[in-house]
Amino acid sequence: GKTPLFFAKEEEGKAVQVLGLIAVADTIRSDSAAAVRLLKEMGIRTVMVTGDNERTAQAIGAQAGVDRVIASVLPEGKADVIKSLGTEGKTMMVGDGINDAPALTAADVGVAIGAGSDIAIDAADVVVMKSRLMDVAEAIRLSRAVIRNIHENLFWAFIYNIIGIPLAAGAYIHAFGWSMNPMFGAAAMSLSSFFVVTNALRLNFFRMQGEDGRPLQEKQATDREAAPAQGTVQDQGVAQVQAISPKQDAAPEQTSEPDAGTAPKQTIFYHQEEKTMTTRTMKIEGMMCGHCEARVKKALEALPGVESAEVSHEKGEALVHLSGQESDEALKKAVEEQDYIVKEIR
Repeated sequence: GKTPLFFAKEEEGKAVQVLGLIAVADTIRSDSAAAVRLLKEMGIRTVMVTGDNERTAQAIGAQAGVDRVIASVLPEGKADVIKSLGTEGKTMMVGDGINDAPALTAADVGVAIGAGSDIAIDAADVVVMKSRLMDVAEAIRLSRAVIRNIHENLFWAFIYNIIGIPLAAGAYIHAFGWSMNPMFGAAAMSLSSFFVVTNALRLNFFRMQGEDGRPLQEKQATDREAAPAQGTVQDQGVAQVQAISPKQDAAPEQTSEPDAGTAPKQTIFYHQEEKTMTTRTMKIEGMMCGHCEARVKKALEALPGVESAEVSHEKGEALVHLSGQESDEALKKAVEEQDYIVKEIR
């Protein structure tokens, strides 16, 4: 599944000298296989449409576990593939690039990844805010829960009104002798709305799942508990064990006399090193939207010494929290590699 790249050196009057061979390969997203597996469990057939060559595409498709791979597709051909698949059933297209925009509009439902291009986001029906394919599967789960909730409300309201409205109007008096006080009729109508709204509010309890199948809220809470507190970071060193012999003059205080024949006591000292968090404010020119913020934030947080970054395109600045040594040049280079201009770092 790798693409070989040959590097050679050609000099006038000399034979071509092969310098080396480098094989490159695309890597799938960390949650791709889990997302595809979840889609299959929901009864959805997955198809990968790509412009890569057949061998590379098949290798990536095998890693992701998709049902079908369509390779060597030109950008304008993706929309035709979606239309062809549409003859077999409803289609959902997921993409993040400019080349995916026509296919996103051709599908019954177009889903754009939040970190993708602005054109793809504008062409899509649904935008997933994070670059997690698992969120695509979760969006389908949520949409199915919404449709199911709507059907429940329609069924309840239909049955309730079929019985309640004739009863309130007195239609059952001659047949069954049933009647209803108008005040109770008004209360019953309000109760119908109460049940419908309450059932709809159950969607607030919908729980997103992570790659491991655990609810995402539970996973995030566990990650927060395991993560170190921000502010002052303490690195606990290796414990130094010092045996204190009874013969030592300066013995530690003891609340009771030690028993004869017992092993010498051990005192464990922990070395703690404090690292003070530092903050840099970067003035950046060229950011226009939330997508620009995401690109700058991702580039900065990829640096080893950066703990977190807060980026605002409206203010044109980034607040960078450093937990280690990171030079201003490294911060500037990371941002300018994304085609933005750093005006000032302070």
